[in-house]
Amino acid sequence: MTSVIDDVSSWIERLSKAPIPVLKHTARELARLKVDESKLSARAITSIVLNDPFMVCKIISYAQKHQGKNQLQDLIQVEQAILMMGTDAFYRNLPASPLVEDQLKSDIPALTHLLRLIKRAHRAAYFASDWAAIHKDFHSEEVRIAALLYDLAEMLMWCFAPDKMNQIFAMQQADATLRSKALQEEILGFKLIELQKALVENFQLPPLLSQLMDDNEGGDGHRARNVVLAVNLARHSANGWNNAALPDDYKDIAEFLRIDVERVKFIIGVPNEEVAQAATATITPPASNSP
Repeated sequence: MTSVIDDVSSWIERLSKAPIPVLKHTARELARLKVDESKLSARAITSIVLNDPFMVCKIISYAQKHQGKNQLQDLIQVEQAILMMGTDAFYRNLPASPLVEDQLKSDIPALTHLLRLIKRAHRAAYFASDWAAIHKDFHSEEVRIAALLYDLAEMLMWCFAPDKMNQIFAMQQADATLRSKALQEEILGFKLIELQKALVENFQLPPLLSQLMDDNEGGDGHRARNVVLAVNLARHSANGWNNAALPDDYKDIAEFLRIDVERVKFIIGVPNEEVAQAATATITPPASNSP
Protein backbone atom coordinates (compact mmCIF):
# COMPACT_ATOMS: atom_id res chain seq x y z
CA MET A 1 0.00 0.00 0.00
CA THR A 2 1.34 3.42 -0.98
CA SER A 3 2.13 5.66 1.98
CA VAL A 4 0.44 9.01 2.53
CA ILE A 5 3.77 10.76 1.98
CA ASP A 6 4.26 9.00 -1.36
CA ASP A 7 0.75 9.99 -2.44
CA VAL A 8 1.35 13.64 -1.60
CA SER A 9 4.76 13.53 -3.30
CA SER A 10 3.31 12.06 -6.47
CA TRP A 11 0.70 14.80 -6.64
CA ILE A 12 3.31 17.47 -6.01
CA GLU A 13 5.35 16.07 -8.89
CA ARG A 14 2.32 16.07 -11.15
CA LEU A 15 1.25 19.60 -10.19
CA SER A 16 4.81 20.83 -10.67
CA LYS A 17 4.83 19.66 -14.28
CA ALA A 18 1.28 20.71 -15.19
CA PRO A 19 0.63 24.42 -15.74
CA ILE A 20 -1.83 25.90 -13.26
CA PRO A 21 -5.04 26.79 -15.11
CA VAL A 22 -6.69 30.19 -14.77
CA LEU A 23 -10.26 31.33 -15.03
CA LYS A 24 -11.60 32.24 -18.47
CA HIS A 25 -12.72 35.63 -17.19
CA THR A 26 -9.16 36.38 -16.04
CA ALA A 27 -7.69 35.51 -19.43
CA ARG A 28 -10.30 37.58 -21.27
CA GLU A 29 -9.85 40.67 -19.10
CA LEU A 30 -6.04 40.50 -19.20
CA ALA A 31 -6.11 40.21 -23.00
CA ARG A 32 -8.46 43.19 -23.21
CA LEU A 33 -6.23 45.24 -20.94
CA LYS A 34 -3.08 44.42 -22.90
CA VAL A 35 -4.38 46.07 -26.10
CA ASP A 36 -5.30 49.30 -24.29
CA GLU A 37 -1.94 50.83 -23.40
CA SER A 38 -3.61 53.90 -21.91
CA LYS A 39 -5.02 51.73 -19.10
CA LEU A 40 -2.25 49.13 -18.82
CA SER A 41 -0.52 49.28 -15.43
CA ALA A 42 0.48 47.04 -12.54
CA ARG A 43 -2.53 48.28 -10.59
CA ALA A 44 -4.93 47.50 -13.43
CA ILE A 45 -3.50 43.99 -13.79
CA THR A 46 -3.73 43.49 -10.03
CA SER A 47 -7.43 44.42 -9.96
CA ILE A 48 -8.06 41.60 -12.44
CA VAL A 49 -5.87 38.83 -11.04
CA LEU A 50 -6.98 39.28 -7.42
CA ASN A 51 -10.28 37.70 -8.48
CA ASP A 52 -8.47 34.51 -9.49
CA PRO A 53 -6.70 32.47 -6.76
CA PHE A 54 -4.86 30.45 -9.42
CA MET A 55 -3.37 33.53 -11.08
CA VAL A 56 -2.45 35.00 -7.70
CA CYS A 57 -0.59 31.78 -6.88
CA LYS A 58 1.25 31.86 -10.22
CA ILE A 59 2.37 35.46 -9.71
CA ILE A 60 3.58 35.04 -6.15
CA SER A 61 5.33 31.77 -6.95
CA TYR A 62 7.08 33.30 -9.96
CA ALA A 63 8.14 36.36 -7.95
CA GLN A 64 9.62 34.16 -5.22
CA LYS A 65 11.54 31.99 -7.69
CA HIS A 66 12.96 35.05 -9.46
CA GLN A 67 13.95 37.25 -6.55
CA GLY A 68 16.52 39.93 -7.20
CA LYS A 69 19.89 39.75 -5.46
CA ASN A 70 19.07 42.82 -3.38
CA GLN A 71 15.57 41.69 -2.44
CA LEU A 72 15.46 41.20 1.32
CA GLN A 73 11.77 40.44 1.86
CA ASP A 74 9.28 37.99 0.42
CA LEU A 75 6.84 39.42 -2.12
CA ILE A 76 3.30 38.66 -0.98
CA GLN A 77 1.55 41.72 -2.37
CA VAL A 78 0.47 41.04 -5.93
CA GLU A 79 0.83 44.60 -7.18
CA GLN A 80 4.34 44.84 -5.76
CA ALA A 81 5.32 41.60 -7.47
CA ILE A 82 4.00 42.84 -10.83
CA LEU A 83 5.80 46.16 -10.40
CA MET A 84 9.06 44.33 -9.74
CA MET A 85 8.79 42.19 -12.89
CA GLY A 86 7.17 44.80 -15.16
CA THR A 87 4.03 44.48 -17.26
CA ASP A 88 5.86 43.17 -20.35
CA ALA A 89 7.53 40.41 -18.35
CA PHE A 90 4.20 39.60 -16.70
CA TYR A 91 2.47 38.91 -20.03
CA ARG A 92 5.53 37.12 -21.41
CA ASN A 93 6.28 34.84 -18.45
CA LEU A 94 2.85 34.31 -16.90
CA PRO A 95 0.42 33.51 -19.71
CA ALA A 96 -3.23 33.26 -18.72
CA SER A 97 -3.57 29.66 -19.87
CA PRO A 98 -4.69 26.92 -19.85
CA LEU A 99 -8.26 27.70 -18.90
CA VAL A 100 -10.12 26.10 -16.00
CA GLU A 101 -13.31 25.96 -18.04
CA ASP A 102 -11.57 24.07 -20.85
CA GLN A 103 -9.96 21.63 -18.43
CA LEU A 104 -13.32 20.79 -16.83
CA LYS A 105 -15.56 21.14 -19.87
CA SER A 106 -16.45 17.44 -19.67
CA ASP A 107 -17.27 17.60 -15.96
CA ILE A 108 -19.71 20.43 -15.33
CA PRO A 109 -20.50 19.34 -11.72
CA ALA A 110 -16.81 19.60 -10.82
CA LEU A 111 -16.57 23.01 -12.48
CA THR A 112 -19.62 24.18 -10.57
CA HIS A 113 -18.17 23.02 -7.24
CA LEU A 114 -14.84 24.68 -8.04
CA LEU A 115 -16.44 28.02 -8.91
CA ARG A 116 -18.44 27.89 -5.68
CA LEU A 117 -15.24 27.21 -3.76
CA ILE A 118 -13.54 30.18 -5.43
CA LYS A 119 -16.51 32.39 -4.60
CA ARG A 120 -16.19 31.26 -0.98
CA ALA A 121 -12.49 32.11 -1.07
CA HIS A 122 -13.35 35.61 -2.27
CA ARG A 123 -15.69 36.06 0.68
CA ALA A 124 -13.05 34.80 3.11
CA ALA A 125 -10.50 37.22 1.62
CA TYR A 126 -13.00 40.07 1.94
CA PHE A 127 -13.75 39.29 5.58
CA ALA A 128 -10.06 38.87 6.47
CA SER A 129 -9.08 42.13 4.79
CA ASP A 130 -11.93 44.02 6.45
CA TRP A 131 -11.03 42.78 9.93
CA ALA A 132 -7.33 43.50 9.34
CA ALA A 133 -8.28 47.09 8.58
CA ILE A 134 -10.28 47.29 11.81
CA HIS A 135 -7.14 46.16 13.64
CA LYS A 136 -5.12 48.76 11.70
CA ASP A 137 -2.95 46.05 10.15
CA PHE A 138 -0.72 47.91 7.67
CA HIS A 139 -0.05 44.65 5.81
CA SER A 140 -3.65 43.58 5.37
CA GLU A 141 -2.95 42.49 1.78
CA GLU A 142 -0.91 39.56 3.12
CA VAL A 143 -3.86 38.45 5.26
CA ARG A 144 -6.18 38.82 2.27
CA ILE A 145 -3.95 36.66 0.05
CA ALA A 146 -3.59 34.00 2.75
CA ALA A 147 -7.39 33.74 3.06
CA LEU A 148 -7.79 33.65 -0.73
CA LEU A 149 -5.29 30.78 -1.07
CA TYR A 150 -6.31 28.91 2.07
CA ASP A 151 -8.05 26.18 0.05
CA LEU A 152 -5.65 26.19 -2.92
CA ALA A 153 -5.03 22.43 -2.64
CA GLU A 154 -8.75 21.69 -2.84
CA MET A 155 -9.13 24.01 -5.83
CA LEU A 156 -6.32 22.23 -7.67
CA MET A 157 -7.76 18.80 -6.88
CA TRP A 158 -11.10 19.85 -8.38
CA CYS A 159 -9.14 20.67 -11.54
CA PHE A 160 -6.89 17.62 -11.67
CA ALA A 161 -8.90 14.93 -9.85
CA PRO A 162 -12.55 15.88 -10.41
CA ASP A 163 -13.74 12.27 -10.25
CA LYS A 164 -12.36 11.76 -6.76
CA MET A 165 -13.59 15.13 -5.55
CA ASN A 166 -17.06 14.42 -6.93
CA GLN A 167 -17.01 11.11 -5.05
CA ILE A 168 -16.13 12.83 -1.77
CA PHE A 169 -18.90 15.39 -2.31
CA ALA A 170 -21.48 12.72 -3.08
CA MET A 171 -20.57 10.74 0.05
CA GLN A 172 -20.91 13.82 2.23
CA GLN A 173 -24.27 14.65 0.67
CA ALA A 174 -25.46 11.13 1.42
CA ASP A 175 -24.21 11.22 5.02
CA ALA A 176 -23.64 14.61 6.64
CA THR A 177 -21.94 12.98 9.65
CA LEU A 178 -18.93 11.90 7.59
CA ARG A 179 -15.82 13.94 8.36
CA SER A 180 -14.10 15.64 5.45
CA LYS A 181 -10.57 14.70 6.49
CA ALA A 182 -11.51 11.03 6.90
CA LEU A 183 -13.07 10.97 3.44
CA GLN A 184 -10.04 12.70 1.95
CA GLU A 185 -7.76 10.03 3.38
CA GLU A 186 -10.06 7.26 2.15
CA ILE A 187 -10.52 8.57 -1.41
CA LEU A 188 -7.37 10.60 -2.05
CA GLY A 189 -4.98 8.80 0.28
CA PHE A 190 -4.12 11.96 2.21
CA LYS A 191 -5.66 15.03 3.85
CA LEU A 192 -5.88 18.15 1.72
CA ILE A 193 -4.09 20.15 4.43
CA GLU A 194 -1.06 17.88 3.90
CA LEU A 195 -1.08 18.64 0.19
CA GLN A 196 -1.59 22.33 0.93
CA LYS A 197 1.55 22.50 3.08
CA ALA A 198 3.56 20.69 0.43
CA LEU A 199 2.27 23.06 -2.25
CA VAL A 200 3.34 26.12 -0.27
CA GLU A 201 6.86 24.71 -0.08
CA ASN A 202 7.01 23.43 -3.65
CA PHE A 203 5.65 26.59 -5.24
CA GLN A 204 8.05 28.55 -3.03
CA LEU A 205 5.22 30.63 -1.66
CA PRO A 206 6.43 32.91 1.16
CA PRO A 207 6.68 31.14 4.55
CA LEU A 208 4.42 33.79 6.05
CA LEU A 209 1.57 32.45 3.92
CA SER A 210 2.01 29.02 5.48
CA GLN A 211 1.99 30.55 8.96
CA LEU A 212 -1.10 32.62 8.24
CA MET A 213 -2.95 29.65 6.77
CA ASP A 214 -2.27 27.34 9.73
CA ASP A 215 -3.61 28.36 13.13
CA ASN A 216 -1.60 25.56 14.77
CA GLU A 217 1.87 26.59 13.60
CA GLY A 218 2.53 29.57 15.82
CA GLY A 219 4.23 32.32 13.86
CA ASP A 220 2.02 35.37 13.56
CA GLY A 221 -0.80 34.01 15.71
CA HIS A 222 -3.03 37.09 15.68
CA ARG A 223 -3.07 37.37 11.90
CA ALA A 224 -3.39 33.61 11.48
CA ARG A 225 -6.45 33.79 13.72
CA ASN A 226 -7.89 36.44 11.43
CA VAL A 227 -7.50 34.15 8.41
CA VAL A 228 -8.97 31.09 10.12
CA LEU A 229 -12.01 33.01 11.40
CA ALA A 230 -12.63 34.49 7.95
CA VAL A 231 -12.35 31.10 6.25
CA ASN A 232 -14.70 29.50 8.79
CA LEU A 233 -17.31 32.24 8.39
CA ALA A 234 -17.17 32.04 4.60
CA ARG A 235 -17.54 28.25 4.73
CA HIS A 236 -20.41 28.21 7.23
CA SER A 237 -22.35 31.01 5.49
CA ALA A 238 -21.80 29.72 1.94
CA ASN A 239 -25.36 28.39 1.68
CA GLY A 240 -27.14 30.98 3.80
CA TRP A 241 -27.17 32.18 7.39
CA ASN A 242 -28.79 29.19 9.08
CA ASN A 243 -25.74 26.99 9.64
CA ALA A 244 -25.58 25.72 13.24
CA ALA A 245 -21.90 26.69 13.51
CA LEU A 246 -22.49 30.39 12.81
CA PRO A 247 -23.38 31.49 16.38
CA ASP A 248 -19.99 30.23 17.56
CA ASP A 249 -18.35 32.02 14.64
CA TYR A 250 -20.01 35.29 15.67
CA LYS A 251 -18.76 34.89 19.24
CA ASP A 252 -15.21 34.11 18.12
CA ILE A 253 -15.16 37.08 15.75
CA ALA A 254 -16.58 39.37 18.45
CA GLU A 255 -13.79 38.31 20.79
CA PHE A 256 -11.20 38.81 18.05
CA LEU A 257 -12.46 42.28 17.11
CA ARG A 258 -13.30 43.21 20.72
CA ILE A 259 -16.85 44.20 19.90
CA ASP A 260 -20.26 42.72 20.73
CA VAL A 261 -21.95 39.99 18.70
CA GLU A 262 -24.67 42.26 17.31
CA ARG A 263 -22.04 44.62 15.95
CA VAL A 264 -20.29 41.64 14.34
CA LYS A 265 -23.49 40.61 12.59
CA PHE A 266 -23.93 44.14 11.27
CA ILE A 267 -20.34 44.34 9.99
CA ILE A 268 -20.45 41.03 8.12
CA GLY A 269 -23.93 41.65 6.72
CA VAL A 270 -26.06 39.07 8.51
CA PRO A 271 -29.69 39.76 7.57
CA ASN A 272 -32.27 40.34 10.29
CA GLU A 273 -34.42 37.48 11.53
CA GLU A 274 -37.34 38.31 9.25
CA VAL A 275 -35.14 38.20 6.15
CA ALA A 276 -33.49 34.98 7.32
CA GLN A 277 -36.89 33.35 7.87
CA ALA A 278 -38.08 34.42 4.44
CA ALA A 279 -34.91 33.08 2.90
CA THR A 280 -35.41 29.75 4.62
CA ALA A 281 -38.97 29.54 3.37
CA THR A 282 -37.96 30.14 -0.24
CA ILE A 283 -34.75 28.10 0.06
CA THR A 284 -32.87 31.05 -1.44
CA PRO A 285 -29.55 32.14 0.11
CA PRO A 286 -29.89 35.75 1.34
CA ALA A 287 -27.57 38.42 0.02
CA SER A 288 -24.76 39.79 2.18
CA ASN A 289 -22.91 43.07 2.17
CA SER A 290 -19.69 41.37 1.05
CA PRO A 291 -18.65 41.02 -2.59
